[in-house]
Amino acid sequence: MAEYSEVNQRSVTRVAVVGMGIVSPLGIGTTETATALREGRDCISPVNRFPVDHCRCKTAGQISDARLTCPQTLPLRQERLHRVARMTILALGEALASAPHFQPELSVLGTTSGGMTYGEEYYRGLKGKQISKRKAPSLIANYTPQKAIMDAQQAFGLSAPCQIIANACASGTNAVGHAFDCIRSGRYKRILTGGYDALSELVFVGFDSLQASTPERCRPFDQDRTGLVLGEGAAILLLEDFDSAKARGAEILAEMVGYGLSTDNHHLTQPNPSGSGPFQAMESALKSAGLRAENIDYINAHGTATPQNDATEGKAIAELFEGVAVSSTKGMMGHALGAAGAIEAVITILAIQNQFMPANINFRAGDAGLELNIVANKSQPANLRMALSNSFGFGGTNASVIFQATEP
Repeated sequence: MAEYSEVNQRSVTRVAVVGMGIVSPLGIGTTETATALREGRDCISPVNRFPVDHCRCKTAGQISDARLTCPQTLPLRQERLHRVARMTILALGEALASAPHFQPELSVLGTTSGGMTYGEEYYRGLKGKQISKRKAPSLIANYTPQKAIMDAQQAFGLSAPCQIIANACASGTNAVGHAFDCIRSGRYKRILTGGYDALSELVFVGFDSLQASTPERCRPFDQDRTGLVLGEGAAILLLEDFDSAKARGAEILAEMVGYGLSTDNHHLTQPNPSGSGPFQAMESALKSAGLRAENIDYINAHGTATPQNDATEGKAIAELFEGVAVSSTKGMMGHALGAAGAIEAVITILAIQNQFMPANINFRAGDAGLELNIVANKSQPANLRMALSNSFGFGGTNASVIFQATEP
């Protein structure tokens, strides 16, 4: 178990979470999401957005279009909005409802959508010569990965420079972490951050062809796991200088205290089997927070249910921590790629707020020789003060964030 010297917390700005919103297969909003997490609800279903006849995997975590209806007062025509823009608008709307006077100086979002969900229809139409000159500009306009947050900001009358972070499945966590660092440095007071991604046939078939997706149930950390299932969604967090938020009487939902990242550069798609990348990211997050490993009460794992990811992440957790409770929520909702880290950051805060640990469903037995305290199949009540959330992506990009319960 690692030991760390305390960071001089007086030298850095504290960072408060003053608003958050979420849209995922678990539900629309934090209330629905917390209920689904507490129940350990399996929200994976047969894919209905595109044909999957020739794919091994035929399931995903999906959000019904009928549920992506934005308030009619928005100054945008909904039929022209991409699905992921509607997700982002709903998530931002919920976040702003708890922080109505929040005016961001910067927006930092994570996604892998650029060139995928946005460009898919455009390129398919070009090949089949099915796109009219009149429709092409609209498709091109929706191609860029920043379009969703631009639409969301416009919907609520916000105007802030946008930064997009796209480094595979760690995108959302790195976006939240970068926003945290920007406020902690004293350069900014208020930042809108999070992530978004929608299911895409191009990406779905790509993961299936890599045989990373499973034709069975998604079983994070189970010894018989056979792969991931994809998901989709959006999550927004509103971060603010803690003292500024407290001075203006804002409700503080949680405090963000740590962020760590690493890159192991081992392989294009496979993590370093030593677990060095995840270990370094979690270790860096602890040092950033001035915490010791034993201070962490719960870990929301990346836990994709692929054989290699879970083995390396599990090895890193077991080496760095002793007996900490661990679960992956991807078995319930799928892997939302660039949005996953932001969605799971909100889930981690919900766990702290509601004092329970989400379930790692479909779990039967762990890897031989790997001692992990898995929250198996049912959520568990717990006294949570500090919780860590992991995201690890292709190319060896790794990120961890730590949240703390607010003081009474």
